[in-house]
Amino acid sequence: MLSVLEVKRKLPNVFIDKLYENYTPLTVDKILAGMCGERSTTLRVNTIKSNVQEVMNILKQNGIKFERVPWYKDALILKNATEKQIQKLEIYEEGIIYLQSLSSMVPPLVLQPEKNEKVLDLTAAPGSKTTQMAAMMQNSGYILANELDALRCERLSYNINKQGAKIVEVNNGRGEIVGKQYERYFDKVLLDAPCSGEGRFLATDARTYRNWSERTVKELVKLQKKLLKSAYQALKPGGEMVYSTCTLNREENEMILEWAIQELEIELLDIELTIKNTVPAISENSEVKKALRILPSKETEGFFVAKLKKLSL
Repeated sequence: MLSVLEVKRKLPNVFIDKLYENYTPLTVDKILAGMCGERSTTLRVNTIKSNVQEVMNILKQNGIKFERVPWYKDALILKNATEKQIQKLEIYEEGIIYLQSLSSMVPPLVLQPEKNEKVLDLTAAPGSKTTQMAAMMQNSGYILANELDALRCERLSYNINKQGAKIVEVNNGRGEIVGKQYERYFDKVLLDAPCSGEGRFLATDARTYRNWSERTVKELVKLQKKLLKSAYQALKPGGEMVYSTCTLNREENEMILEWAIQELEIELLDIELTIKNTVPAISENSEVKKALRILPSKETEGFFVAKLKKLSL
């Protein structure tokens, strides 16, 4: 396990400087401590095929220790097993469980898709949240899972089939134009936007931060705005949308919401989830402050989640 000082030396200087611009020194230390070493293996029980009690019994039989997650009854934190070890289990092979970070489970929980609703997952691969939503909807309704990249689309289809999510249709296309194709069609939209991935940085793994740059952040902001407009267009009046990223900077999070409030007829909704290791959104706007920011930790990746409601045609 690295020290906070060692983490500072390994991660990009500009990234560290940005953290100190946006957060208190104490919060920066918390963030960097969450990037010191490997994160716990976490999983979600696929309730289309099983239930958490059955899965807990099977894990016990295999000598795997776990901890329940207070804010999500179908999630488990494993104490003595790696992802590779879990992938050898029959319950993994059969799609009864899905290896997924805890933070990644939050956006569907905030969106709360229900049975028989029409839901859009605008940037869906590899399908973690798509299959979670199908389970929450009890495999009843319709989900359009859109993905631009053809190879990632194949992985998305594989995971959907493995999880038995029969209500999902996969679309290989540009998210920016889905709104025009499905104008005012969906009850709910999930936009887990492509982002710079700062919340997933691990100082022990250069692959997690090697490609980060300020220029990349600026390019992603342009794409995020286009995708948010498309998501808004696809949403019915009165419909709800979740915007989320796994990054930490204001440009891709709070500033996107501040822009959206000015440009689109939306309001932000309160998030009714109590999760450890969160801090308020960084904004003067009281609406934007309703968003939820999860800091990186041993159990969670850094994440940002906001819930929006479409007010007009």
